[in-house]
Amino acid sequence: MTRRIEFASADVHYLANLCHNCGACLHACQYAPPHDFAVNVPTALARVRKETYMHFAWPQMMGELYKANGLAVALGSSVSVMAFLLLALALNGRFFGGVLDGNFYAVFPHNTLVWIFGSVFSFAILALLIGLTRFWRQISPGKASGEAAAEAVHDVLTMKYLGGGHGEGCNNADDAFSLWRKRFHHFTFYGFMLCFAATSVATVYHYFLGLHAPYALNSLPVILGTLGGLGLVIGPVGLLYLNLQRDPAHGDETQKPMDRAFIVLLLLISISGLGLLIYRDTVSMSIWLVIHLGFVMGLFLTMPYGKFAHGIYRAAALLKNAIEKRQKNTLQLGSD
Repeated sequence: MTRRIEFASADVHYLANLCHNCGACLHACQYAPPHDFAVNVPTALARVRKETYMHFAWPQMMGELYKANGLAVALGSSVSVMAFLLLALALNGRFFGGVLDGNFYAVFPHNTLVWIFGSVFSFAILALLIGLTRFWRQISPGKASGEAAAEAVHDVLTMKYLGGGHGEGCNNADDAFSLWRKRFHHFTFYGFMLCFAATSVATVYHYFLGLHAPYALNSLPVILGTLGGLGLVIGPVGLLYLNLQRDPAHGDETQKPMDRAFIVLLLLISISGLGLLIYRDTVSMSIWLVIHLGFVMGLFLTMPYGKFAHGIYRAAALLKNAIEKRQKNTLQLGSD
């Protein structure tokens, strides 16, 4: 904020997404509630972030989903997919198909899963990229140097600013500082990345090495997926607890359903994935597979129009911040 004296729409969108909602400014501001001015910066910026997601969403009409009850949309999508897949199992006589030695493709053909899930995932990525491109153009980022890009990547991977302004952590239920929000974000983020790595390795195995699933428990895809699944249990459980305990003044209450939907969906994906691994050599494997695929599809369907988007816009804002820090500041304030 100290780098500018005017705040156009682009500046406000940028600053709102750069904010990591640590809550420190609320307790530092002398005009915060219960003062008559009732200045609440975290709530104001949280509302702008929601407007950002809606404004830059593609297709534009889908931005209205940010107003919906996020938990209902995410779980409704997941349950609908599960019902469809269960019906497919029943019609093909595979509801309980016997012990299939962990072979998921004996339940649903590999190419069928690739086309269905690949198409939805590709659309989600396209929608996110278009929204990100619109946001990036609006905030007039300037030219990115290698040094600026490296700093932004570092800040994203370490989640630097979830440590608060002084590295002491975030405020949650009160004005006490805590690093638990940052730690649970780390478990969630790296758990997700490990699961993505497991899928990527399995793809290489399948298409380039001719090694087809099911993979042994000591294989790289299974090890990466198991570690990722555990991270996606620990992280979301912790984040959900903190979200339930958080002071309402630290954010926008209307966004909590969206926030919790994303957390719950990640948790259900990880629990069902671990359950699928544990029971893959039993007759219930097909049911666990349907449950897991349903939650995964629910995530893919809601990715561009839910809490997942905040990480994309925040990463762009961090890159803009790194670029801006390296630009000559011509702003002259006061006698200096």
